[in-house]
Amino acid sequence: MATPSAIERMAEAVWELPVSYKEGMRVPARIYATEKLLRDMDDAVFDQITNVATLPGITGYAFCMPDGHFGYGFPIGGVAAMDIEKGGVISPGGIGFDINCGMRLVRTDLSYDDVKPRLKELVDRLFRAVPAGVGSKGFLRLSRDEFRKVVERGARWCVKNGYGWQEDLDLTEEFGSMDGVDVDTVSEKAVERGFNQIGTLGSGNHYLEVQVLRKEHIYDEKLAQAFGLFPGQIVLMFHCGSRGFGHQVATDYLQLFLNVMEKKYHIHVNDRELACAPFDSPEGRDYFSAMKGGINMSFANRQMILHRIREVFSEMFGQSAERLGLHMIYDVCHNTAKLERHMVAGKERNLLVHRKGATRAFGPGMQGLPEQYKSIGQPVIIGGSMETGSYLLVGTKEAEKTFYSTAHGSGRTMSRAKARKQWRGDRLQHDLEQKGIYIRTASYAGLAEEAGGAYKDIDDVVAASKIGGTSKPVARFTPVGNVKG
Repeated sequence: MATPSAIERMAEAVWELPVSYKEGMRVPARIYATEKLLRDMDDAVFDQITNVATLPGITGYAFCMPDGHFGYGFPIGGVAAMDIEKGGVISPGGIGFDINCGMRLVRTDLSYDDVKPRLKELVDRLFRAVPAGVGSKGFLRLSRDEFRKVVERGARWCVKNGYGWQEDLDLTEEFGSMDGVDVDTVSEKAVERGFNQIGTLGSGNHYLEVQVLRKEHIYDEKLAQAFGLFPGQIVLMFHCGSRGFGHQVATDYLQLFLNVMEKKYHIHVNDRELACAPFDSPEGRDYFSAMKGGINMSFANRQMILHRIREVFSEMFGQSAERLGLHMIYDVCHNTAKLERHMVAGKERNLLVHRKGATRAFGPGMQGLPEQYKSIGQPVIIGGSMETGSYLLVGTKEAEKTFYSTAHGSGRTMSRAKARKQWRGDRLQHDLEQKGIYIRTASYAGLAEEAGGAYKDIDDVVAASKIGGTSKPVARFTPVGNVKG
């Protein structure tokens, strides 16, 4: 892989391709990475992020985070803020098909010593309680009309109906629900694909993991204590999104935008996967509404999974979830576009921030944070591979330069097809069990796709995020049990 010769180092972990790199670039492209991560990035990342820099209304820079790799339209790890008062566009390729694919981190009062003797039983029970795999269906049986209410209200619907606690909403990005969803902007096909999938992991890189916090992996003791963490603690982390519902929303509007982008709005893009429409247009507003419905469906999905996790722990250990301390630390989104106020050239602007495979990372004191995190910043959850580990970080004031955005995971270095050729899922499952990681999977082929060797080094990604100033590490968690789609 060849790094473009035009790239310039702006800081220790910040690189820039100037507007002269490609005709039509409106802003420079900035990539956050160590030298090693930059060198190993696929060539398509540089092409895609500079294509993003040509979109109407883009402000500041087109950003790529340290976990950046090839995606649909935007690279995964791409961030772009559009000034909606200056013709800024909204693009499904800058959000992704799995709308609000995100992470939720849950602490417990249990230690690894408490869980280790029954770890396999615990993972087996979680595997039965939380359906995983392609086409999996949840235990919640909803009519299509009731599902539309979920799309409007998100995790608030779950809590109102007894599937969670008020504090869960307080500790979820956007407090578990995006307002302003008009269900008429969502197709019947999207409803049909999603109405029976709430409370399911799905497939791909989605997982539910039992993790342990080792003393040597606490990097900021004061912050760790503020999040209720202690050495030897068992935590739960899971990653999933809006399933078939979000995929169909993206598909519907990509087709619509391809039909109107040039003919109606005279917008020309370098890549049809960047199909877009002005945010302030009927099509743009409709997609924004439907996309927020996808965000809400995903919040509800993760809320229902948490409810099932609490049931499993309560049944296994003979105490209530409250007594066992199964409290959320936070729920963060990837794959979204949100209206936010940011400073640009000394003036506050109303921007539509696309985060494709990137995490919001608000710094201390910002609006939108839970009260208990106002003084320390937003929790950031960066998931690693099932063989390595995952991180809790916090947003920083310095992250304002990326519109308060940071990495979302390890980032792939290998296609799924290549990973399936290199590893066998059954052998991988056996080898990981020998290393103390017990895995249940819905598909051996899917397991092979998620081998640790198919991903970047999570420690390198976090180091680049720290050096670049976009987020600060608090703790690293080691997997001991995993449910895979």
